[in-house]
This record gives sequence, structure tokens and C-alpha cells, in this order.
Amino acid sequence: MTEIAFTNARIILSDEVVNGSLFTFGGKISAFDHGATKIAEDLDGDYLLPGLVELHTDHLESHFQPRPGVEWPAHFAIIAHDAQIAAAGITTVFDALRAGSFDPSDISARQGEHLAAAIHAAEEREHLRADHFIHVRCELPCPDTIEVLQNTLEQGGTRLISVMDHTPGWRQFTSMDKFKEYYLGKKLILPEKLDGYIAEKLEMQKLYADKNKVKILKIARQLNIRIASHDDATIAHVEEALGDGAVIAEFPTSAASAKAAHEKGLAVLMGAPNVVRGGSHSGNISALDVAASGHLDILSSDYVPSSLLQGAFTLAERVEAITLPKAIYYVTEGPAKAAGLDDRGVIQIGKRADLIQVSVKSGQPLLKKMWREGQRVL
Repeated sequence: MTEIAFTNARIILSDEVVNGSLFTFGGKISAFDHGATKIAEDLDGDYLLPGLVELHTDHLESHFQPRPGVEWPAHFAIIAHDAQIAAAGITTVFDALRAGSFDPSDISARQGEHLAAAIHAAEEREHLRADHFIHVRCELPCPDTIEVLQNTLEQGGTRLISVMDHTPGWRQFTSMDKFKEYYLGKKLILPEKLDGYIAEKLEMQKLYADKNKVKILKIARQLNIRIASHDDATIAHVEEALGDGAVIAEFPTSAASAKAAHEKGLAVLMGAPNVVRGGSHSGNISALDVAASGHLDILSSDYVPSSLLQGAFTLAERVEAITLPKAIYYVTEGPAKAAGLDDRGVIQIGKRADLIQVSVKSGQPLLKKMWREGQRVL
């Protein structure tokens, strides 16, 4: 077993930043020292903090389907995704694989089984820097959701299931005008086809959403997999999530739903891109406002892996009540707890030595090195 010592570090603990040295042995944190250590890796005054924990990133999809209709070899897609995750300081990642496709050309939404198998194969070959788990994002209004979910679950490694409904005018886009603005602005559909698309998706919801949800919740309970709600817009949505047995509320879209979810014990997860940009890309509640109100529990990088580290430091800078240790909690211990991973996410003796070295240059956090279970991986 290898012992590693770090010295001249600003160590971010749960409630304070201390100057000193840290020791690891056998992949775990073994000791602290408030002084300097001669034989050690000198961090030159940089921060040493727990490796980041990411619960919801769909960024693998952009590597697997880099262009419409183009399917990249799964193994190479996962290697590229993992490299970007590691470069963002993420040592534990939940790869969010979709189950359920609105569009027949949407390759990623039907390939959960294939991608999960490829992730496990890459792990067995020791090709990955981060520790990977599976998060299945179940789209309720789709005819193939249950089939894809079941096939993905057979591959093992799923620890989280989220229940989503992206029907136009629903949840994320309660305003149909905002939905149209988003889809037309991103050129996801031609203007002359938009009304027909909306009518078709509303019909799909009527046909599949309710019965799919019953089956998904039954499967999650049978397998003891944690459940997350998604885009709760109202207090009624939060009550529904509680009744479903959810433990995480992903991306609530209003101040009222975020407040209700947090106060009723759901871990409120907001997007780090929302924090970095200063607002939601779809016109919903600002994550900075949720944090300032005390209703935030977790940050997720969502569609930009590098936003996780930047988002935490931005919270500490822009929200008066949030210290740097508290901001780091949202991207380390907070998500680890919500996912039931009690062995990581915090610098404590006996916890996993998943660590990152971060310097701050011109006010920006920069990842310099990363260790997973005490082994240098970046």
C-alpha cells in the first residue's frame, strides 16, 4: 500500500480552510498535520479539496452522437467523456443515460444498455480516471422508455433513476411561448413543423406518461434504486415527488418548488451552468437565488462539466452567506450523501483519498492535479 503526503496546502474541510499537510495510506485519508512536512508533495499554497461528485451529466451523449444521425464508437466516446470529466476535477460521476426517445433519429435515447456495457468494459480495462455509476433518466411520455430502462438495468451499476417529462408546456417549459422560443432559437425544429410537433408530443404524453411512471417506480423500489424528480414547477409537483419516494429534486423551476422541496427533505439539485451564467437558459429560477435563500443542497454540471468547480467558487464569491467550504459541500459531500456514497466527498480520516489540487489565478479556479483513492490520475 502506498502512502502519499501533501504539504503546504490550504485544505478545505467541511466547515473551515486549514493550512497544513495531509497524509493518505491505502487509498484513504490517514492523518492531518497543521504544520509542514519535508518529504511530501508541495502544493505551494494551493487548495486541496475532495474530488467533485457529479450526479447528473448527460455530456456523454455529445460524444456518442456528435452530429445528428452519427453514432461514434461507444468505447471511444466514453474515453473522451471521462477525460473531460477528469479535467473538470470530477472523481465520481453518474453518467445520465436516457431511456425514452421523442424522435426516431435520437440514437442516444435508445442506447442505454449499449453505453452502460461499454462503461463497465472501460472500467474493467482500467481506462477510466473517474469512478463511474449509472443514472437512468426516464422520459415518461415515450413508448420505448420501459424497454430501454430494463435493458440498461440488466448491465448493473445503476444507482439513480430520475423521472422526467419534457412535454411542451410541461414542467421545464410551463410557458408554451418559452418552449417555442427555445426550440426555434436552437433550430431544433422548423417553424412550420412546430405546431404539429407539439400536438404529437401532447398525444404521446396522454398515451404513455402515467402507465410508464407506475412501472418505473415499481422497478426502482424493487431494486432499491434512489429516485429523483425532475423540473418540479409547483408545490403539487413536490408533493407528487414525495409520494413517489424521491430523495432528490433535480432542477426545480420555481422559487416555491425549490423551497418546498428543501423544507420537506428532498435534496435540491440545481445547475452549475445556471450559477456561472447568472440565470437559467430556459427562463426558470436562478440557482444563485435558490442558494441565497438557503434552499440549495447540490450543484450539478448538467451539460458543461467544467461548470461544477467554477460554480462552487462563484457561489462563494457572489452569495454572502455561503463560505467556500459550504460551496464546496454542494459539489462534494452534498451529492455523495444524496447518492448514498458515505465513503467520499469530504476530507476526513478514513474516507477515500479522492482529492484535487486547485489554484486560483485572476479569480478563476484552475484544476492542477487529481488523485483517485490516493493514485494520481491527472
